[in-house]
Amino acid sequence: MNHQYETEFKNWVEKEKKAIELINVVGQLWFERSIELVLFRKPLFDVSSSEILAHHHYARQITEKEISIHETLALAKAIAASNLAPSRIDMGRLAVEWLNEGAKFSTAHDFILSKLSKYVGKDKIQLQSKDVVLYGFGRIGRIAARELILQAGKGEQLRLRAIVTRTNSDEDLTKRAELLRNDSVHGAFSGTIIEDFKNKALIINGQMVYMIAAKNPEEVDYTAFGIKDALLIDNTGVYRDREGLSKHLASKGVSKVLLTAPGKGDIPNIVHGINYQDADPAETIFSAASCTTNAIVPVLKVVNEHLGIEKGHIETVHSYTNDQNLLDNYHKKSRRGRSAALNMVITETGADKAVAKVLPVLAGKLTGNAVRVPTPDVSLAILNLTLSKKSSKEELAHLLNQASLYGNLVEQLEYSISNELVSSDVIGNSHASIVDGPATIISQDQQSVVLYVWYDNEYGYTRQVVRLAKMIAGVIRLTYY
Repeated sequence: MNHQYETEFKNWVEKEKKAIELINVVGQLWFERSIELVLFRKPLFDVSSSEILAHHHYARQITEKEISIHETLALAKAIAASNLAPSRIDMGRLAVEWLNEGAKFSTAHDFILSKLSKYVGKDKIQLQSKDVVLYGFGRIGRIAARELILQAGKGEQLRLRAIVTRTNSDEDLTKRAELLRNDSVHGAFSGTIIEDFKNKALIINGQMVYMIAAKNPEEVDYTAFGIKDALLIDNTGVYRDREGLSKHLASKGVSKVLLTAPGKGDIPNIVHGINYQDADPAETIFSAASCTTNAIVPVLKVVNEHLGIEKGHIETVHSYTNDQNLLDNYHKKSRRGRSAALNMVITETGADKAVAKVLPVLAGKLTGNAVRVPTPDVSLAILNLTLSKKSSKEELAHLLNQASLYGNLVEQLEYSISNELVSSDVIGNSHASIVDGPATIISQDQQSVVLYVWYDNEYGYTRQVVRLAKMIAGVIRLTYY
């Protein structure tokens, strides 16, 4: 028994060493060449060796393939030895293909050149960095700031240049810096934040971000801060129509606006990965829709394309938000005035109507409602659907799992096989929607189905906002998923 213990422990130590070696390769590719490696969307950059090995265990579970650190390290080294353009490459997909097809190639380098032939040559893509302004610094604004800073790499994509709030006194800067450093839900920021009172700025991981005070969008001159042709992300939700959001375009230095709430009127509501191609290239104002819309649309799209949806009801079990009261007090909307921390509160959701804007094929087929519950983050959408075709729990599992591993929705969809998944497990999940596979229910007629879809309504949604921002700014790298 002691011999078995020593053998297992020695094997683990060797894997840790390989993981550390992989970390070095990943870091060099990211900072020197803007090549990002992930493992089925799990990050390989800025994580520990133990986390990397845990990601490999996850990959083996969802693919039923013996993906190990040895394969991914060999493939990562082959990528480092190749002249690839800036790109985001899923080592999970490559590892599966290597296990299936590797015998056809003499070396891992030959395999990489074959699989990534379209990515060879730095001239395949020319990235031009884009200035970004965050208008508002609440829950979504602070998470967006964290992500923009952490994803900066060598600075070839989005660059956070300024944050606009109503005031920017030294006391305000200190308090906002503290809120960015520590978050009760998402934990500490993994970096450094220095208050620069002289320049009214925060220096975050070496990036100077100006803290601009303004009461009205049109009064700011961003060019005075060296900012030009910027994408402004409005996190306030004060303006949701074209007239109001156009005020940002009246300021100097802003060329496009992205709203982090459902847009009204003719503003295109975009769920990244679903309907960006439908937007007018000349458009200057976009909406990232709502967190719930981003969570349910990818699942609905997959189910409708393969099995058809006759009708359905969406019930959202949603964490409370700042819109509600901490204690009972006046609120213009029914029930929301009651204490968010003490009550489950029935309220409305516009997600069913928003789906029709993103997936017109489902217009008029869905109803929706919501229940706010006493949790600070993570929500659950319950999709009660009537299918056009008969199906089974096994077929649904296969369709959704495959869509989560390969194709255009891998950043949006995750398929969980855990029987123990609960809401706190989803905090910090980068996907827009996490399908709870074991919880799926299908009736005896094989056409009535209930799907449970988790989502981090703060972090997961913000990752969708950042993805859309990159698309709008034209700084999307080549991807291999």
